Amino acid sequence: MNKFAVVFAAAGLMALAACGEKPAEEATNASNEVVENVVENSAAVMENVAENATAVENAAGNAAE
Repeated sequence: MNKFAVVFAAAGLMALAACGEKPAEEATNASNEVVENVVENSAAVMENVAENATAVENAAGNAAE
């Protein structure tokens, strides 16, 4: 009877340990996605700034003519 108790206790502890790892992994994946989104958004902003600077230069050139 004691052997069954040990087996069930070990199985229960292993199940709890496995559950503890999944949220940590999901949190890591979520934070990685946030970082990737920030990098992508920053790149898009920089592209927009470059395009706007080019547009301003073109407008200034047209005004000077």
